[in-house]
Amino acid sequence: MNISLLSILLGLGGKCLLNWTLVFLQRNHICKSLLGVFSVSLAVVDTALTISVTALHIHTEYVFLLGLQLTRYHVCLLVQILGQVYNSMQWPVVVLAGVDHFCTVAQRLQPTTGRFRWLVCVLMWSLTALYVFLLSGFYPVLEDVSHNQIHHCWVFHTSQIQQVSMLLLLALSCAGLHAGCSTRLSKDPPPQQTTDPSRTHSRRSVVYQTVHIFLNTWAPFLFFLVVFLLLPVGIPAYLGLNTAWLCFLNSLLIAVVLCVVCPASQLAKGLAAVPPDSFCEWRFKFSSAAEDRT
Repeated sequence: MNISLLSILLGLGGKCLLNWTLVFLQRNHICKSLLGVFSVSLAVVDTALTISVTALHIHTEYVFLLGLQLTRYHVCLLVQILGQVYNSMQWPVVVLAGVDHFCTVAQRLQPTTGRFRWLVCVLMWSLTALYVFLLSGFYPVLEDVSHNQIHHCWVFHTSQIQQVSMLLLLALSCAGLHAGCSTRLSKDPPPQQTTDPSRTHSRRSVVYQTVHIFLNTWAPFLFFLVVFLLLPVGIPAYLGLNTAWLCFLNSLLIAVVLCVVCPASQLAKGLAAVPPDSFCEWRFKFSSAAEDRT
C-alpha cells in the first residue's frame, strides 16, 4: 500500500504518544513481566524511528551518516525494514510471553529478574533483525524517482494480528467448552468411571470467571478489532505492533493460561500468582462449600 510521508509521520507520532501514555499508566509494575519490559523497549524503538524519520524528512540535504547522504529514499527504506521486523516479532512475543505467564501462574520456575527480562528482549530484537536481513527474503520497494519528488512510501501490511488473535481466542473458547463438557460428564459418569465433582466444578468456576472478566474488560476492543480486520483496509506493518495491542495480548494470554492451569485451590486461598495486568482485575470468588472441597 502507498502511504504519504506526512501520514507516516503522523501515524508514528500518534503511536509514540500512545505507547508512552500506556507505559506511564503502568509504570508501577510494567517491568515485572516480560511483556511489560518488551512494551518499554518497543516505545524506545518507536521513538528512535520517529525522530529519525522526521529528521530525514525535514533535513534531506543535510543529514550524513558515515559519509553517506541520507535522503527520503532512506525514510521509506527505514520504515519498511522496521515494519518487517515488527511483523516478524508477533509470534516470538506471543510464545515467550505465554511461557513467562505460564511459569508465573503454575509457579514452575523462580521469578525472573528484571535484568534477565531485558536480556531476553535485546536478544529478541537482535535475532529478529538478523532473520529479516538474512533469512526472510525481504526486499525493499522503492520508487524510481528523484528523492526530492518522493511523497509516498510503499509499506507492507500485517496479517499477524489476525492470526494471533484468532488462535488465542480459539484456545480460550476451547478451554471454556472443555470445562463445560467436563461438568456434564461429572453429572452422569459411566459406572466404571470415577470423577471428582469438586475438582470439576472448581475448574468450571475458574474458566467461567476468567472468560467473564476478560470479556467484561475487552469486549468493546474485540468488537472494533473484528470490524477493522474485516474491512478491506490493511494495517501498516509499522503500526501493527504497539503497546495497546500488547496490553490486549497480555490480558488474553493471562486468560488462556488461567483456563489451562486452573489453580482453583490457590485462587480460593489467595495464593495464586497472577501476572500484572492494568486492565483486567483478576479476582475470583468461590462459595464456602467449594473452598472447603478444594
